[in-house]
Amino acid sequence: MRFGPGTIGSGTFVGRTSPDVGLGRTDGGGITMGQALAAIGYAGEAPVGGYPIEAFFEAHIEQGPILERDGVPIGVVLGAQGQRCFRIVVDGEEGHAGTLPMELRRDALLGAARMIDALNGVAFRHAPHPVITVGQIQVRPNSRNTIPGQAAFTVDSRHPDDGTLAAVDRDMRAACEEVARRSNVTVSIEHVSSRRSVSFDPECAAAVARAADKLDLPWQEIYSGAGHDACNLALAAPAGMIFVPCAGGVSHNERESARPEDLAAGCDVLLHVMAERAGVA
Repeated sequence: MRFGPGTIGSGTFVGRTSPDVGLGRTDGGGITMGQALAAIGYAGEAPVGGYPIEAFFEAHIEQGPILERDGVPIGVVLGAQGQRCFRIVVDGEEGHAGTLPMELRRDALLGAARMIDALNGVAFRHAPHPVITVGQIQVRPNSRNTIPGQAAFTVDSRHPDDGTLAAVDRDMRAACEEVARRSNVTVSIEHVSSRRSVSFDPECAAAVARAADKLDLPWQEIYSGAGHDACNLALAAPAGMIFVPCAGGVSHNERESARPEDLAAGCDVLLHVMAERAGVA
């Protein structure tokens, strides 16, 4: 069972969404989160949020390859990338795979493939590079001997700077429209969701760096490419994050792995940060 982003709870806590929205989310089988919680005895009655927070710190694996590549055990997280997601539908015309000459075809999947390649090029035209991912494609009629009449695909674009992300949005739209014109297909672009970039509290980040220095642990500044609870809690209180390396940058996968010594280092930094914030360091 999977209900999507794991930050629904923290978003509800800070008032970004209501409890009903989170509890009403469904999985692929139509089961709501509320039903799933009730089934395992975790459907509590306590109110969500409603009390002050001095500060919020979160320790996490990086979920990326940068710290491991650089041989640095601690990442001082400055913020998290903004995100814009889209659903792009390409319409052409179905036809018989054996009888319709190549030059007369309006192949929606071919148009979509060219768009996907063009979107990859958009990412490399901006510096520092945004990330643009096409992770899902649906083809109609999805038949071996029929020229596809429609292809729909998703786009996930991210960057730490919202202005750059807006420019990427414009360039992606222009690239898809140009490919559609050249490929004799039509394209529609639906903006599905957005998340603004997040900047963590500078003093919280500085506290993480101080703790790493105190423990003689090398550190470097880094941005999170993924969303975390700290991104939501940053709306309600000073927030910061501590990253540690993970093998190959792999996460949400059976191969996810982090060395015990890196995890211990991250926990040690977290302990010192919390003690300093509480005035007992």
